[in-house]
Amino acid sequence: MAAFGTAIAGEFKINPFDGDVFRIALGSSAFLLFLLLMRHLPYITTGIVTGIVVLLFRTGMDAIGSGGASAIESLTIHFSAMVYYMVFALLMNLIKSRIDTFHPLVLGGAAAVIDLLSNEMELLTRLIVLDSASFRLNEWTFLMAIAVIRTYFTTGVYSSISVSQLRIKQREQNRRMEQMLSFSSGLYGEVFYLEKSIGTLERVTLSSYDLYRSFKAEEALQPYSRQVLDITQEIHEVKKDSQRILAGLVKLVDREVTGDLPLSVIMKFTMKSNAKYAEMLGKQIEFTLNMTSDYTTASYTPLLTLLGNLTANAVEVIKGKGSITLDVHEEGDYTVFTVADSGGGIKDRDRELLFEPGFTTKFDQEGVAATGIGLSHVQDIVDLFAGQITVEPVSELGGARFQIKLPASGLRKEE
Repeated sequence: MAAFGTAIAGEFKINPFDGDVFRIALGSSAFLLFLLLMRHLPYITTGIVTGIVVLLFRTGMDAIGSGGASAIESLTIHFSAMVYYMVFALLMNLIKSRIDTFHPLVLGGAAAVIDLLSNEMELLTRLIVLDSASFRLNEWTFLMAIAVIRTYFTTGVYSSISVSQLRIKQREQNRRMEQMLSFSSGLYGEVFYLEKSIGTLERVTLSSYDLYRSFKAEEALQPYSRQVLDITQEIHEVKKDSQRILAGLVKLVDREVTGDLPLSVIMKFTMKSNAKYAEMLGKQIEFTLNMTSDYTTASYTPLLTLLGNLTANAVEVIKGKGSITLDVHEEGDYTVFTVADSGGGIKDRDRELLFEPGFTTKFDQEGVAATGIGLSHVQDIVDLFAGQITVEPVSELGGARFQIKLPASGLRKEE
């Protein structure tokens, strides 16, 4: 493709000198662009093949035309063009491994030098084969100017294509990261509760076994001891199954880890994902982010779970249209995260029960209550970090403000 594309592009040309002694065509620009875009090609082999194809192509075009030149004469005339592409590819091969490290201006300059050297070899070949050397100083200056313009134009096109490809890759990486973060934060909640359930099962197993031993010691209760032992064994089996599931989930979470993330990325992802959630619910919600503190943390998964849960709750309590403000700042040794909404607020009588498991003020269209484990989950994660969570009304917004204080030392990634 590179060889035939170059040969065809070479037919679009200008002749800066009298007659058809030397032609400046788009073929060299096309060839340079092919080499830059198709870095996997073996440059030297590609140059040899392209040179041969160009030689045969131009000879064939002469035969089809009305020039009247014999095949030998055409081969002789165009032989120097074959040398040009071979030399060009050879010189490009010398910088092939460093192309990605070059600034576009440097790459254009290097390509211009290679183009000039290749042109000199072509002219030298013409001097030997055709005995034609009628170039004056002003013509050489024109030739160099053309080479510089041609190579910089080509490297500019290449840079534009490279930037477009990088943007496409960046968008794809961002999309995959968002999917990973959403998946990871959701999975973290499941792992957290599964660990709690395993701990509960362990305590129930021990209590059940103690009950079995008590029944067995009392002669009157011995008939029930076997039944209690069977129940204990069943609970123990459930615990072991849960541990196997937990081990698999932990491995899955480990595979999804991408490294550390700055707080700004976490906050922006929280806003973006909940903006989509609000749009899905048909609500018009304006999100605002205020940040006076930003650092890298390895605990992005629990933070995403915390902030995602609180922000999603804020989206749900707003009816139709409203606003949500997220804030991050430092207070002494603590990093403070705040989620404020313009919803209906929280009644005083509900505030004390807000973080209790099973408590909820949300009902679906059929009047069925939600599970009420979201805020209790938030409280559990805050306790895990030895932090504090408070809720208070927001007079300026008319809703509620949740404030989480977490020790910065437990979040901040040391450099």
